Amino acid sequence: MITKAIIPVAGWGTRRLPITKIIEKSMLPVGNRPLVDYSVQELIAAGVKDIYMVISNVEPCQVQEFYKDNLALNQYLIDRGKEDRLKLAKTLPDDVTIHYTVQDPAGKYGTAVPIAMVVEEYNINEPVLVFMGDDFIWNPNGESAAKALIKSIKDESDSAILGVEIPKENVEKYGVLSAKDGKLVGVVEKPTPEEAPSNLINVSKYIMSPELLKRIVKYVRENDFGPLDQEYMVTDPIDEFIKDGGVMRVAPTNGEYLDGGSVEGWLHANNVVCGNS
Repeated sequence: MITKAIIPVAGWGTRRLPITKIIEKSMLPVGNRPLVDYSVQELIAAGVKDIYMVISNVEPCQVQEFYKDNLALNQYLIDRGKEDRLKLAKTLPDDVTIHYTVQDPAGKYGTAVPIAMVVEEYNINEPVLVFMGDDFIWNPNGESAAKALIKSIKDESDSAILGVEIPKENVEKYGVLSAKDGKLVGVVEKPTPEEAPSNLINVSKYIMSPELLKRIVKYVRENDFGPLDQEYMVTDPIDEFIKDGGVMRVAPTNGEYLDGGSVEGWLHANNVVCGNS
């Protein structure tokens, strides 16, 4: 059973300025909840007990504040006879812990960095789920992304990647998964519809085996990209892992990918969630 998950939520959210001057991107509201909480609640429902969030070195951190018990609010609700709302104010079950790792925005940058930071800080040597903090899969009447990933792996040496189906004519904006016998062969970045190996896109939701996690740490440690050279992309060690015989299973989902990174995506996410609530 997988009980750990990593969620990177650091960064300035520059694509969403100016609102991200005062609201962290992962805390932008979709319906009555912040973006990141859709992934958090999904992971908890899948059996995760320890969540490792990588946050920016900005205080106060809104993500931390959201997942704390607000004692003053709780007392207010009790005093006003609104105890029925206490369960809405409690954002984390008692048996789930969120651990926080601070990432310096001036340091190394890219999707591999926060994963490597958590693995090193907490000496993680077991499979973990990795979800980004500013998007989620909406599938209220079906299998969640976390459960689809967990179901896809055969043992602890397997890794897995979520594949979201989209119309093939729209693949040019995404990394498209190339698979054989249910295993990832590679990710083709922004192909034409004619060149695309499938209509399954990469939305950066994974299970990472201990071996893959070690490779990610090694990749970040041993490369010294300058700030204007290139990002430390997690797809680089994933490619090497596969080339060396590592298994990354493809877990398809019929859920809808909702992304808060752009205004258009955020508005669409609100329309979808509020229209189905």
